[in-house]
Amino acid sequence: MEYGITIFPTDYSISPADLAIAAEERDFESLWVPEHSHIPVSRKSPWPGGPELPKMYYDVMDPFVSLATAAAVTRKLKLATGICLIVQRDPIQLAKEICTLDQLSNGRFLFGIGAGWNAEEMADHGTDFKKRLGVMRERVEAIKVICTENKPQYAGKYVNFEPFMTWPKPVQKPHPPIHVGGIFPYGARRAAEYGDGWMPILGRGDLLEELPKFRQMVAEHGRDPDSVEVTLFAAPPEADKLKALADAGVTRVIFGLPPAKSDEVLPILDHYAALMR
Repeated sequence: MEYGITIFPTDYSISPADLAIAAEERDFESLWVPEHSHIPVSRKSPWPGGPELPKMYYDVMDPFVSLATAAAVTRKLKLATGICLIVQRDPIQLAKEICTLDQLSNGRFLFGIGAGWNAEEMADHGTDFKKRLGVMRERVEAIKVICTENKPQYAGKYVNFEPFMTWPKPVQKPHPPIHVGGIFPYGARRAAEYGDGWMPILGRGDLLEELPKFRQMVAEHGRDPDSVEVTLFAAPPEADKLKALADAGVTRVIFGLPPAKSDEVLPILDHYAALMR
């Protein structure tokens, strides 16, 4: 089982570059960063994590710029969105960013995606909350086409473009792995259908009970269950629970870090590294 870390990079946290260096020195496999372009003041949409939306959601930096910064100072650390709000992004420009980051990192990018929860945020980007799942599916399909074809074209309900040319193409073939976030069974179903991995969050279900059902979903789509990775976010920092997840075949677990400076973050990182070892 692999071990990664996630943080909301902000202007008051450890920098993505410094954190990436520290994570690679401690042999973590991956660094994951989330995305929110903005948080509408109305706050109509409830946050799934509780009644109070943490300040870091308002302040988080752009994920692709953050990961590019991390890529420049590392050599083996995988760089991941956890998650990219694909329903809020233009798929052609997003494909360009994906391919560019994969090239600059020499094939170390993991594309974690989700449909999002903030209806007002995505509305500002022109996406109807009720249609977001269809939008996500088509944008995934379109990005795969752009990554793999010299003259991509796509015709869908939400995404349409005539043949065009764009480079670079990604180092990873056919494209960087697509990890679909979401709870069981909904997010799991989408991952089983068109993802290379599924990303549940600790505390929103029992992963050990859900894993056999997820693998059955994958098999029902005519796919090898072992070919679809499982990445647990907000990993429990307890050795016995980590061992149980490893024994169950979980691909990786992701430890969370606070959006704080190095003096607070690095001791926590050392503690996680000790657990990992």
